[in-house]
Amino acid sequence: MGRVKGDVMKLGENTGWRMDRHVPVALVITIIMQTGAALIWSGAAAERLTSLEQRAGRTDEVVERTARLEEQSKAMQASLVRIEEKLDRVVAERK
Repeated sequence: MGRVKGDVMKLGENTGWRMDRHVPVALVITIIMQTGAALIWSGAAAERLTSLEQRAGRTDEVVERTARLEEQSKAMQASLVRIEEKLDRVVAERK
């Protein structure tokens, strides 16, 4: 029943939108496909995140190793300076 201009709305009368109990198959298929796509996307994002976490772990190891090598290089440089000074003293004594 349609409302005619000038009709008065009665208490309890539903004038808003309503939902039908019948759902089109296309809607169900669309929702299933969207859900599947969202699951595939989230799986791919999780894989990328795992890959980045592993790479970050390897980077931390490289940084630590580089710091150790720098310290060893400094110690070798200091040792080389001491050796050169001793050689200079020995050469100077022989002259």
